[in-house]
Amino acid sequence: MNNRQIQPDNTPQCTLSPQYLHDLLTPLNQIIGYSDMLAEQAAEDGHRSYVPDLQHIHAAGRQLLDLLKNEAPLPEAEGVQPKVQPAPEGSHSGAGAAMILVVDDIKMNRDLLARRLESQGHTVAFAENGQQAMDAVRTRDFDLVLLDIMMPEMDGYEALRQLKADKTLMHIPVIMISALDGSESVVRCIKMGADDYLPKPFDSTLLKARIGACLEKKRAHDREVDLYQQLRNSYRSLQEAEKMRDDLTHMIVHDLRTPLGSLISAVQTLEHIGDLNPGQKEIVAIATSGGATLLEMINGLLDVNKMESGSMELNYALLDPAELVLGAIRQVAQLAKDRKLNLVEDIEADLPPIEADEDTLIRTLVNLLGNAIKFTPDAGTITVSVKRANDRSSLSFAVSDTGEGIPGDSIDRIFEKFGQVESRQGGRVASTGLGLTFCKLVVEAHGGQIKVESSPGKGSSFSFTLPLRPPLAPSLA
Repeated sequence: MNNRQIQPDNTPQCTLSPQYLHDLLTPLNQIIGYSDMLAEQAAEDGHRSYVPDLQHIHAAGRQLLDLLKNEAPLPEAEGVQPKVQPAPEGSHSGAGAAMILVVDDIKMNRDLLARRLESQGHTVAFAENGQQAMDAVRTRDFDLVLLDIMMPEMDGYEALRQLKADKTLMHIPVIMISALDGSESVVRCIKMGADDYLPKPFDSTLLKARIGACLEKKRAHDREVDLYQQLRNSYRSLQEAEKMRDDLTHMIVHDLRTPLGSLISAVQTLEHIGDLNPGQKEIVAIATSGGATLLEMINGLLDVNKMESGSMELNYALLDPAELVLGAIRQVAQLAKDRKLNLVEDIEADLPPIEADEDTLIRTLVNLLGNAIKFTPDAGTITVSVKRANDRSSLSFAVSDTGEGIPGDSIDRIFEKFGQVESRQGGRVASTGLGLTFCKLVVEAHGGQIKVESSPGKGSSFSFTLPLRPPLAPSLA
C-alpha cells in the first residue's frame, strides 16, 4: 500500500481589490435580487411551476456570493431559498407612501430597488451619483434617500457628509447601501450621520422594515415642524391682536384726555362763579379729585405705552442722587402727613452724581412712595434710602414700608402691565398696576434692575439699582 502524503496547497491566494470585488458583486446581487422578486411574483400570479427553478438560481447566486466574500459555501443549493411570502394585495409600507430618492450609478440596481419600493406604494426618483443626488434634494422634497457608497464623480460618503452638513437637508433620513458589507464602512457611515446601512443583495423583509422605521422618524420630524409652524403662526396672530388692542387702547385713552381736562377745568371754575354752600364745595372737591385721579391713570397708561414702544425720549443729565430722593419726598410729604406716617431719609454721604433722566426717575420714586403710603397703616414708617451698590459703579435706591405686605402669589406679576387686575378682582387691591410697570420700564431703560421683597404682615421693600452711567446714555463729558 502506497503511503501518500498530502502536500499543502501552495497555490497563491488571489486577493481582490475592493473595486474589483464591488464590480463582481454588482451583477451577482442583481441576479439574486431579481430571482427573489420573480419567485415572489410567480407565486402571486399562480405560476408556481416556475418557482423551484427561480429558487435554484437564487441559491446558486447566494453560493457564489458567499465564496466571493470568503464565507463557507452552502451545503446544498436548496439550503437557501428566497422567501415566497406574497404580500396581501394593496399592502404598503407601514409608514405610508413616501417620496424616495435612489442613488446608484448602475441602472439595473436602481430598477431593482424601484420595483421593490413601488410595490410598497412609494414614489421613486433616481440619481446616478452623489452630485446628482445633492442637486435633486435641493430642488425637491424627499422623505428618504437610499445612497450607494461606491459611485463616480461624488461617492456616497461625500454626499452623506454634505447632506448632514446642510441645516435644511440634515433631517432627511439616509440609508447607506453597498455590496461591500464591511464593519468599518458601517461604522463610518453611522458616525457620519446615516440612519441605517443595508448590504446588497437586499432581504425584502429587512428592507421594508428599515425603510418603514426611517420614514416614521421623518414623519415625526415633519409633525414637529408643522406644530412649531402652527405655534409660530398662533403667536404671530396673538402679537398682532395685542398690538391692535394696544393701539386701540392708546387711541381711546389719548382721545379721552382732552375732554377730561376740559371737564376738570369746568368743575374748578364753579368755585369762582358764586358762593357755594359746604355741600356744593364738597361735591366740587370730590369731582375735581376724581377727575385728577382719572387723568393721572390716563397719563400713566400713555407713558407706559410710550416706554414699551421706545418713543419716550430720555433727557440725560448729571443729577445729585440726594436731590432726587428729596424731590420725590416733597411731592408726597402732605399725603404721608395726612396719614400720620413717618417718612425717613437714609442717604449715604458723598454719593457721586448719576447720569439719568430726572423727570422719569422722580416719578419712579413718587410711584413707589405712593404705593407705600397707600398700603401702610396710620402711624407706620416709610424709609427711602440711596447708597452705593456693592460693585461701586452703581447706586441702589430703596423704598421700604411697614405695611400689609404682598401675597406670595402676586409678587411674580406685580411689575406686569395690569398685573394687579386679578388682585383687584379678588378685592385686595384697587389699582391698575400701571405705576409699577412704569417703574420697571424706566429702571430698565436706564440699564438697571428692579425687585421687590415682601412678606404678608411684615411690609415690603422695593429696590432698584442704576449704573452711574447707563450704557446707552450720550456722553456728558
